[in-house]
This record gives sequence, structure tokens and C-alpha cells, in this order.
Amino acid sequence: MFRNAFHLVEMSPWPILSAGGALMLTSGLIFFMHSNSSFILIISLFYLLLVMAQWWRDVIRESTFMGYHTKPVIKGLRLGMCLFIVSEVCFFFAFFWAYFHSSLAPVPEIGCTWPPVGIQPLNPFEVPLLNTAVLLASGVTITWCHHSIMAGHLKESILSLMLTSMLGLYFTLLQVNEYYEASFTIADGIYGSCFYVATGFHGLHVIIGTTFLLVCLWRLWDQHFSTGHHFGFEAAAWYWHFVDVVWLFLYISIYCWGK
Repeated sequence: MFRNAFHLVEMSPWPILSAGGALMLTSGLIFFMHSNSSFILIISLFYLLLVMAQWWRDVIRESTFMGYHTKPVIKGLRLGMCLFIVSEVCFFFAFFWAYFHSSLAPVPEIGCTWPPVGIQPLNPFEVPLLNTAVLLASGVTITWCHHSIMAGHLKESILSLMLTSMLGLYFTLLQVNEYYEASFTIADGIYGSCFYVATGFHGLHVIIGTTFLLVCLWRLWDQHFSTGHHFGFEAAAWYWHFVDVVWLFLYISIYCWGK
């Protein structure tokens, strides 16, 4: 029987189900913000997580056990991941644009100064500096994990990926504490909006990246990856390095320069 090098995806219910879940999620957010009702939001989040788990299970089965992810398929996946990261760069570029547009030429409504009158910025040499060190350390450990996988050192790769996941969780805890202790909120004018939207979306990306790493840790433990076939981990590593770089720009521009 002739088999080509490409994988023709079979009929799957997950795309339409995930689209429906995304619609439920946006509806739930609207109800939460206007009526303070979180029922639809919680249900839609649980539903989306369930659909994602089933969809990713099918992809893992196709790549690890069915052998559908040949070299041409992996090449296409690499290109897709690169384009996804480019779209994420554009996403954060909009937030930086809004921040610099407001800070380089502050209008009279905010006192012609930046930060605006009445805003007490966070000290960049306290929790933000610690968060920077945490993310830079996680970049080192995930690179260590990548080299360990390519060298076939299973124990070292598991240890380094565990450290990376723990650093990601620690970063999230530090950011939650930072938000709790901040003297301003997202409702405090343009500064509060730019600060919380930019750092909040970055924090969301850290949570997504940490989940990505934990899935890779489980797959690594089950020996799904080999020295020459581990694109699932590579995609997670690329995403994590992107999160690190975005944080460096956030730290320099919002925490240090905009102080």
C-alpha cells in the first residue's frame, strides 16, 4: 500500500467544539463583567479545557504511536509554530505601542507627566527584578533540558524540565502577589490600563507556557521523545523563550523606563 509523506487529517469534532467553547467563553466574560455572574465563565473554561485535552491527546497519538508526523509534517508544524509566535509578537507590539504613545507625549488630562499624577509605580528593583531573574533562570534550565534530550540523558532532561515548570509557577505566584500589593488598579487611567493589560496578558502566556511544559514533562516521563523526534518539546521551548524576551521588554520599558 502506498503512503505519502504527508498526514491527511481525518474528520475531527474538536475544531467546531472548541469554536463553540470560545463563543461560550466570550459570552461568559460579558456576563461576568456586566452582571458579576461567573457560572457561564466557569462552565466554558472547564469545557474548553476538556476539548483541548481530547484534541491534544489525538495529536500525541498521531505523532508518537501512529507515526504520522514524518519529516515533511514536522517541517510544516515548525513553520506553523513560527508564524504563531510572529502573531504573538504583533499582539504584544500593540500594547507597547499604546504604552509609548501615552508616555512619550502625556496629555494635559493626566498632568502632562508620566507616570500620571497620583500614580505610584512599583519599584523595579524589588519583585519585578526577582521575576526577571526567575524567568532568565528558567530560560537556562529549559535550554539544559533541550540539550539533555538531544544527548539522550533522560534523568537530566526530566530534572531540568521540572525546574523550569517550578520557576514558571513561582513567577505566577510572585505576579499575583505584586498585583495584590500594587497601589493602583486597571481602572486608574491610561497607566493602570496599559500596565495591567500588558503584564496581565504576559502572565496569561506564562500560565499557558507552564501548562505546555507540564504536558511535555508528562510525555518525557512516558518516553514519548527521542533524540531526533521531539518537536512537541521544541515548540514549548520556543514559546517559553518568546515569553522570556517579552518580559525583558516589559521590565525595561514599563518597570524601569516608565518609573
